[in-house]
Amino acid sequence: MSNRTTSKSKRRKRSSFPGTKKPVQREHKDRLFRLVFRDKEDLLDLYNAVNGTEYENADELEITTIEDVIYLSMKNDLSFMFGVVMNLYEHQSTWNENMPLRGFFYFSELYQQYLNGKNIKLTNEKKRVMVPFPKYVVFYNGTSDMPDRVEMKLSDCFLRPDREEEEPCLECKATVLNINAGRNRDMMRKCRRLSDYAYFIGQIRWKMDEGWSLDEATEISIRRCIEKGILSDILTKYGMEVYRMILTEYNEKEEREYLRRESWKEGREEGRIEILQEVVLDRLEELGTVPETVKKRILSTDNTEQLKLWNKQAIMAGSIEEFIKEM
Repeated sequence: MSNRTTSKSKRRKRSSFPGTKKPVQREHKDRLFRLVFRDKEDLLDLYNAVNGTEYENADELEITTIEDVIYLSMKNDLSFMFGVVMNLYEHQSTWNENMPLRGFFYFSELYQQYLNGKNIKLTNEKKRVMVPFPKYVVFYNGTSDMPDRVEMKLSDCFLRPDREEEEPCLECKATVLNINAGRNRDMMRKCRRLSDYAYFIGQIRWKMDEGWSLDEATEISIRRCIEKGILSDILTKYGMEVYRMILTEYNEKEEREYLRRESWKEGREEGRIEILQEVVLDRLEELGTVPETVKKRILSTDNTEQLKLWNKQAIMAGSIEEFIKEM
């Protein structure tokens, strides 16, 4: 009994995802968008795709992302300086009408950070202080049907006095770019990383559309994308980290409400059973050679609850023999 407990304990520590021996040294509040574009070269590719430029020197890019902006509820944000442009990039999987207002607050902190870093005071009355040009871009792949590009303005949020038609003294514009399949094709073609990121997030939604839970859909999507070479460097190294990030980021209840309205039903159960069988066998093959009798039993089972149970047992098992005893 004690040997079995030790074996299970070791199995719990060993993730089913590849490459988790090298965890990302960050808390889970750093989300997937930041992880995918953590390298300056990838971030410069994204900048070029957004702006139609062809810059090559990523060393000129300076990361300025603000940590712990909890009050803004910004989770997938990246900010950086390139030349004289102060860029704020954010990914959104749900539509948010308050993006310009959040961007305004974020930029106010960025400018304060910029001035403090250069020890610039605003007390010199004779010299105008020049600051970087702001640019706020939101990458959107939610379920609402939106055009390729939407311009959102802070001024649309202001309450206006009666008969007041003058322009407000403050403004902040957010450019929202749709990265769902078939949208902004030229930009997506120019930045493979962004295209892969959008595909991966979309894949999770498609799997939930088929009836999988969020954690199941995430695990299946990670494995499938690795097989297809989509974000394979990230997912191979940090599979479990990405898995946890996704579970932290997404509100399963909201996704489910949409999927119940929109999901197709024909053939869903059959496809789900086949994938469950595949997942169980994949886990067992990590432990060693799977006997033919075990394979046949798994492939002949069409009970989803039984397959889910075997999947959990395969995770806990320290060997093929231990799994067979639990079957």
